[in-house]
Amino acid sequence: MRLALGADHAGYQLKDQIKQHLQQQGIDVRDEGTSSAESVDYPDYARAVAHDVSEHRADLGILVCGSGIGMAITANKVDGIRAANVSNEYAAQMSREHNNANILALGARIINAEQAFAIVDKWLTTQFAGGRHERRVEKIMAIEKEEDAAGASRGH
Repeated sequence: MRLALGADHAGYQLKDQIKQHLQQQGIDVRDEGTSSAESVDYPDYARAVAHDVSEHRADLGILVCGSGIGMAITANKVDGIRAANVSNEYAAQMSREHNNANILALGARIINAEQAFAIVDKWLTTQFAGGRHERRVEKIMAIEKEEDAAGASRGH
């Protein structure tokens, strides 16, 4: 498994802890930064990780900022991405099992490292249930394609 990680200045420490946690499990990690408390713009890192996933350089992605909200919003702008902002294990499980989320967004100001490890582990070990959920995910992806086409026809 290959994972892409990204964070802004608020999330870089937790991202680095998650990176170490994953590497200890033998997971290949692609770190898109950032690596300091110097203020940066989270969309740059969310976009990099989202493209790693959408272009198959990574199987899944994890993003960390203060709340996880901005990262999830940004990542979801990239075609093929289903990013979920999660703050507990149940939501992590449901994001994979029902929504086949391919990016996990976490808030470093909301959860601590121990909670993050539990959430990440639950997310990574939960499989997509398929069945009726497959139909729903396909509808989500169809909306994305329809909106892209509508935007293109409007000259956007």
